Amino acid sequence: MASVTEASPPPPPVRRAGRGPGRDRPRKAVDHGAWFLVLPALLPILVLSVGPLLYGVLLAFTDAQSGRTEPTRWIGGLNFRDLLHDTLFWESFRIGLVWAVGVTVPQFLLALGLALLLNQDLRLRWLARALAIVPWVMPEVVVGIMWRLVYNPDAGILNEALRDIGLGSGRDWLSGLATALPAVIVVGVWAGMPQTTVALLAGLQNTPRELHEAAAVDGAGAWRRFRTVTWPALRPIALAVTALNLIWNFNSFALVYVLTNGGPGGRTRLPMLFAYEEAFRYGQFGYAAAMGCVMVAVISIALAVFLAGRLRGGDDA
Repeated sequence: MASVTEASPPPPPVRRAGRGPGRDRPRKAVDHGAWFLVLPALLPILVLSVGPLLYGVLLAFTDAQSGRTEPTRWIGGLNFRDLLHDTLFWESFRIGLVWAVGVTVPQFLLALGLALLLNQDLRLRWLARALAIVPWVMPEVVVGIMWRLVYNPDAGILNEALRDIGLGSGRDWLSGLATALPAVIVVGVWAGMPQTTVALLAGLQNTPRELHEAAAVDGAGAWRRFRTVTWPALRPIALAVTALNLIWNFNSFALVYVLTNGGPGGRTRLPMLFAYEEAFRYGQFGYAAAMGCVMVAVISIALAVFLAGRLRGGDDA
């Protein structure tokens, strides 16, 4: 009988050098049609945001002024050098930081309490939620005019209430050197609290009720349920809202402009107000642009450090 020869196994496939297991898949073709769909949304951002930002950076290195007949000259970093020695600007920067922190922290704490309250099964909860967002829908100019009437030294609601309970005969809250900034901070907290409340309330409604019920069955009290269930779910939202509120509050302009116009004696002159006066009252466009660049740089660095610390703390937890 003829011997049967066993067939040799086929050789292993040859793999090209430099290509791993995940690199043998074909590359996805770039859909150029998607860019035409995104372009209408990108154009307003490029024209209205990126363009003016780049122009402002370039303007900061020039001696641009209003009313001059000579052409604008490139002066390098002279505006920034002068800005380093401008004590008025750095004082306004300090006031801006006090304002931003003084508004953001109470704003978040009060909004958190209000969101927890509105998340309960209360009667007429829909009406309470509607009333809670009323300050949010009001323009800042209207809010400023309304609170000027509240703080009016002669016929304001606040002074009338203090007179009725025997705590004073009337005080000019927005003109006092010691009371102007705290009074404006109160208005900022009241005007910005609804937006933070809505964001936190949305986070609370996305938290599964089963987690709270399980914690309650295990004997956890209200504070322990908040610390172990509610707060971990709200932490990402709280981080984003706090960061955005710091930016928005530091860049506030209209509300403080209507309330005090930076007075008295510069006690409420925020950096945006200072830059506005330099540009449109004194015509120093290049110098004002340098102020804007410094504000953007400092706030970006501080915000990056803040976010890095919060994220690192969240990862450790």
